Amino acid sequence: MPRFSRTAVTCLLSALLAAGTYAAPVTLADVKYADSTKLQDSTLQLNGAGIRYKAIFKVYTAGLYLEKKASTPAEVFALAGPKRLSITMLREIDSTELGKLFSRGMEDNMDRASFSKLIPGVLRMSQIFSDHKKLEAGDSFMIDWVPGKGTIITVKGVVQGEPFKEPAFFNALLGIWLGNKPADWKLKDALLGKD
Repeated sequence: MPRFSRTAVTCLLSALLAAGTYAAPVTLADVKYADSTKLQDSTLQLNGAGIRYKAIFKVYTAGLYLEKKASTPAEVFALAGPKRLSITMLREIDSTELGKLFSRGMEDNMDRASFSKLIPGVLRMSQIFSDHKKLEAGDSFMIDWVPGKGTIITVKGVVQGEPFKEPAFFNALLGIWLGNKPADWKLKDALLGKD
């Protein structure tokens, strides 16, 4: 087995980091985000993770997984492959309220005509969260984009109904965190790997 100098190993690690092919796991408020995850037949890399604050309170953590590194919202939206946003609650929240906040976040980051086309999906998404009554600290949910299937929402490990078929729906949801009026600017930067 060949021996490599410390300099060679350091250069190799630096090159991997620069190429965006290496991601380290991240732990935020005791929630661990692995450096990669499987979605369908693809391996996704952790693009970034952060904490959503409301005033001084930590509400949830979020981690964005993509096929390759993206540092701008436009790059994230342009990626055609599978994507995952994983969220873990840090405090109890009324799920109906969360659904309403997500709907408002989508609307705030879209023009009226585009949003109106997604209203059936928005109402269905709100109902998914309403059905859960509340999410406790430690509960998690995932929003996945699977090409050929659509947007899949999984709450507490259970897939919630049929996929949302509209291709624009996933990006509209991501707009809550990555749009021009994000829920939390620091979280937006963290998901884009900028913090």
